[in-house]
Order: sequence, then structure tokens, then C-alpha cells
Amino acid sequence: MSTLKVDAIRHNSATSDAITTAADGTCTAKLTSVGGGALSHRNIFINGAMTVAQRGVTSTSQDYQTVDRMKSVCSNNDEVATQSQSDVASGTTPYTLGFRKAYKLQNGNQTSGANADDVVRMQSRLEAQTIANSGWNYKSSSSYITLSFWCKSSVAQNFYIQLVAYDGSAYSYTFETGALTADTWTKVTHSIPGNSNLQFDNNTDLGLDIYWIQYYGTDNTSSSHSLNSWAAYASGSKSPDMTTTWYTTNDATWELTGVQLEVGDTATSFEHRSYQDELHRCHRYYQKLSGDVLTYYGVGNVDGGTMNQILVHFITEMRAAPGTMDTSGTAGDYTVRMNSNATCTSVPVLSNRTTKNAMVIFYAAGHGFTNGQAVFARAANNTNGFLGFSAEL
Repeated sequence: MSTLKVDAIRHNSATSDAITTAADGTCTAKLTSVGGGALSHRNIFINGAMTVAQRGVTSTSQDYQTVDRMKSVCSNNDEVATQSQSDVASGTTPYTLGFRKAYKLQNGNQTSGANADDVVRMQSRLEAQTIANSGWNYKSSSSYITLSFWCKSSVAQNFYIQLVAYDGSAYSYTFETGALTADTWTKVTHSIPGNSNLQFDNNTDLGLDIYWIQYYGTDNTSSSHSLNSWAAYASGSKSPDMTTTWYTTNDATWELTGVQLEVGDTATSFEHRSYQDELHRCHRYYQKLSGDVLTYYGVGNVDGGTMNQILVHFITEMRAAPGTMDTSGTAGDYTVRMNSNATCTSVPVLSNRTTKNAMVIFYAAGHGFTNGQAVFARAANNTNGFLGFSAEL
């Protein structure tokens, strides 16, 4: 191996050096981009290291249930896949690169085999403005955005990844992971060119879907589906036909971590962010107010004797006024207090809301409070109570 020894590197037409080397082995460089993308905040994917899981660490239900910004979509299954936040084992390559958590699907027992309308996939959704303001010239075929991630399947097989852009006329782009070795972490990197048909409006609506497809039945696939190119979205041609091996293997697993989406044609090292930073970004889409027996939700007033209107301020402004509110499902996990505690007689109900706050109705009876009195709402003397506000795409 030979070594190039120079004091500086300069373009033929430049008047100053682009790179200046030092005797201690370091250098000074005038960087304008990394792989064609930004120097900081390169990763426009939120929670790519799968560290934040506000809703919980495991669920046998689909949709958003565990790791923030990730959802499972399961259709027509004999047994729905279990989703969870899993641990990355020490000694593996993702672990040595700083990854400790992953998003995991464990297949159910598909006793009737693989049917044409069966679906199992991981999914993440990005706002249109996120792409519109990313710096990617998505109308140009010579401008790229690069998706990279680590994945592991318990079954040796090839899988497909699909991106769907929704604004204007919907277009999709599909590529493959390549053959994965069973129970082995593999890094997948793919650069995606722009296309003149793409449109991303500068708003908070859905702009881009990313699907990690564990199984599509033939209702969703086509033997003539083209890889590595944009095409008009077709529900019956989301990927090439898929082998059924993973889907027909009971308890087969698929794990994902280290997701990075960045402008440019080169995958750079993963941009690790602090847990607090990722949690703050996730709060735009979901906020779970809970934690301990002293969780205070807000203050308000008594209306109608048994109805208490409580104004809850969000931790950060949300993407949209939350459409739903999660609770523990148990009325006794919530109390209202003036000069004494009144245990709620039913779970709180979401009323009026904006992107910054919400009116939540707490119901309690037999406490002696009267109209107009000031009260505050809090969790009962346990750690079960919570309010979960969702503004997911």
C-alpha cells in the first residue's frame, strides 16, 4: 500500500486550498456538503435508531403501537404479526456502531398459507414539507436522495422496499434488499433519483410513504413490476411477486434500525441524535403525558357538577390538532381535585383542540364540587394513568 503525502489539495482553477494537511495527521477542509447533502441535520428521518417508544415496547395490534414513527400494516392474516422495540445484541455490527434498539415484527401463524390478499409490512410516513424543504431537487433525475438502514430477517430471502409520493399524481419507486442471510444484520443502501413527475407540496400533509415489505400477496404484486425506477402508483403492482418463505414460517422475525434518509447520492455515517432530541421530534406526532403518580394534566373548571373542563397544554406544538386521545381505559386511573380528590367515573374524553392545546373532559360524581369552581386533573395514586395525543399522518 502506498501513501500520498501532500501539504495541501487545490482545484486547478481555485485560488486557495480545499484541504490543508497538518504534521500531526489532521487536516483542515473547506466542506460545502457531505455527499451532496447538508453538513448537519442530514438525516430527515425521525427516530431512525428506534430509541423512542412512547406507546410501549410490544403490541399484538397493528398501526402505531410501539416505536415512534413506525407502524405495522397487516391485512387478511390468520394471526397478526407482533410488533415490538427490540434490543440489538452486543457484538453485532449495528451494536458496535452505536445502535441499541430496533423495530421488530414477529410473524403470526398463517395456517391457511399465503393468499393473494395477504399483507405484512413496516411503514413510516413523512410530511410533504419535509421533502419539499429538504434540499433535494426531486424534479431532476440527476439529483438524488439516499436511503440506508440495517435489517435482519430470521429467514434467508430477498425483500422489497417501496417509496410512494402522493402529491399530484401518485408515483412509486421500488428496490430490493438483495438476498439476506438468515439471522444476520445487513446494511442496505440505495440512492433514488428525482423524477419530473414528482410533487411535494409545502404543507403538513402526507408526502412520502416508505414501506419495508415482509410479504405481499399477488393482489399487490406484478411479475412485470420494474425495480429502481419511478412509475405511476398502481395498487396491483407495488413490487415484483414475492416468495412466500418468510410469511409461511411461523414466528419468523424481521428487524430494522439505523434508518437514514438524506439528500445526495452517498450514504454518510448515521447521524446519531440524543434521546431527548428524538423524543422532541416525535412529540410533533404523538405525545404521551404520563410517568408517575404526580402527573398533572392541567387546570380548568367544574361545569354541570360532574363534568370538569381541563385545559391541557402540549409539550410542543403538534403537526395538526390531534385526532384521537389514548387513555388507560380505566376511570379509576384519573382524579380531579379542588380541596379533595374526586376519582373519575369514566375515562377522560378529548373535546376541543388545536395544535398547541386541548380541552379534555374529566367526569367525576359525588364530590360536592359546584359549577365554576377551579379544579385541576391528575393521575390517580398509581402509574397507570396517561393521556396520549395523536396527530399521526
